[in-house]
Amino acid sequence: MSLEPDDLLAIGEVVRRTGVPATSLHFYEQLGLISSTRTAGNQRRYRRHMLRRISLIVVAKRLGIPLTDVHEVFQSLPADESPSQRDWQRVARLWREQLDLRRTQLEHLRREITGCIGCGCLSLKACRLLNPEDALADDGPGPRRI
Repeated sequence: MSLEPDDLLAIGEVVRRTGVPATSLHFYEQLGLISSTRTAGNQRRYRRHMLRRISLIVVAKRLGIPLTDVHEVFQSLPADESPSQRDWQRVARLWREQLDLRRTQLEHLRREITGCIGCGCLSLKACRLLNPEDALADDGPGPRRI
């Protein structure tokens, strides 16, 4: 039996196919990341194309991408029908931009941490090379250089 993109899947089948617990699916639904319909018996049914959305959520979580960022990207996709190839290309472009920015931020963090640990003091607060006389404290709380 072959499945069509609009075929409805029971929650157990979605859990089996994605490895995502039912409680997480309910949470993603509350956040508006995925959607389902209800049967006459009030059971959730997911369109098959939701499997791709759920898979992208799983990958995003592995990469440390906040669900708010996932939600933002998903806003441009149709929720009630299978996204077109053009839709997915647009989403891929948005993801690339976000991932490139994240990579730049991580590379900057790596350079800063390596530089700080390299001085030997092991303390950002007391570091005389990167923060002489704790001047960055005047800029406000939290990490100022990273």
